[in-house]
Amino acid sequence: MTFARRPLTRASTVVATVVAVIAALALALGVQRSAHANTSTLNQVTNFGSNPGSLDMYSYLPTTAPSSGAPLVIALHGCTQSASDYYSNSGWPQEADTYGFDVIFAEQPSASSPIEYCFDWGDTSNDARGNGEAESIYQMIQYAETNWHVNTSKIYITGLSAGAGMTSDMLADYPDVFAGGSIDSGPAAQCSTSGIYNTNCTSGTTSNTVAQWASLIKNSDSGYSGPYPRVAIWQGSSDTTVNPAELTYNMDGWTSVWGLSQTPTSTKSLTGGTTENDYDTSNGVDAVSTFEVSGMTHGLAVNPGSGATQCGSTGTYYLNYICSSYYTVLFWGLNNNATTTASPSTSATATATASASSSPSASASPSSTYTPTCYTANNYAQTVAGRAYMSLGYVYADGSNQNMGLDNTYATNTLEETSPGYYVINNGTCP
Repeated sequence: MTFARRPLTRASTVVATVVAVIAALALALGVQRSAHANTSTLNQVTNFGSNPGSLDMYSYLPTTAPSSGAPLVIALHGCTQSASDYYSNSGWPQEADTYGFDVIFAEQPSASSPIEYCFDWGDTSNDARGNGEAESIYQMIQYAETNWHVNTSKIYITGLSAGAGMTSDMLADYPDVFAGGSIDSGPAAQCSTSGIYNTNCTSGTTSNTVAQWASLIKNSDSGYSGPYPRVAIWQGSSDTTVNPAELTYNMDGWTSVWGLSQTPTSTKSLTGGTTENDYDTSNGVDAVSTFEVSGMTHGLAVNPGSGATQCGSTGTYYLNYICSSYYTVLFWGLNNNATTTASPSTSATATATASASSSPSASASPSSTYTPTCYTANNYAQTVAGRAYMSLGYVYADGSNQNMGLDNTYATNTLEETSPGYYVINNGTCP
């Protein structure tokens, strides 16, 4: 089937500039956008598209999220689960409340297609770009872009088990759509074309090479030549449903398409017996990170409690080790979203040349007791690392909201972090 590719704001400065001009003119002409109903409740959304995969869509739009320009997270439950179940236990609503982003909880409502409310990650009729369930999830994103005016450069997807398998496939199918993903206890992208009953894809017995795993990702959208999403991979070391080897298979494929070594750049020990391995680009961006939870069986890692790093509730396939949702937020850089929700100011009488110099209002002042750290990278890499954000085609430093120029891979800036999450442009004079 013919598939209309959405223009890439992160890949085309020309398109970004045109978008900025149109936005300014729309404001000048008094064009109104539809309301974003922030309710902090789980609500079903109907008529979001043709829905060829027969999925259900539920929204969680916290009152802490901006009415326009909020990041978006798509969350996919595992087999035997539902959107309501994932909403209640995963911790994602809590993180959305704290950091101000919208969430779509997609649901596979069928007990028999393919089996027990599972997303079908193993059949091209459902997991290939433009087909079935994959297309339905993409239509949910399109609905959010049109009706909630989410930030199209900050769209993420996460899932557990079968939902993780579909997450892997979606990241490969739509690399132009997603800034990042999180695969929680799931198989590698496009492992199976014979259904989710293909146990080779969950037993750790697939003998693909690193290059073969990368080819499965690349061939999912063979015409794509842009940057790939950043990927977090979570896995329990004692999982007997999805073999822990799948963590390695996932890591092999995603590090390879990023052009990275399969040897981690750094290793960290986290709470709950969790080991984090980071695979960084030459610009210092964590392109891929794996999180192996010692002793955990099959499920999503949660850590109930009121602490800042805690979330979720325990239940079937929700296991008390570490709040994976919180650490995924950190990996994606959404913890900086609270200081980046302002959009560039534009006069009511804006003209086509006015937006280039517009800048958001400044946030709180930096701390005088913090040891500064400097990061030099192109504007795209700065946004991917969570140190800056894009609005109307331009990039702004988190915290200070200083205009860094167009959103592309050519403009390079040095950002100095003067307090946690607060960055200022400091080209040439960084300590």
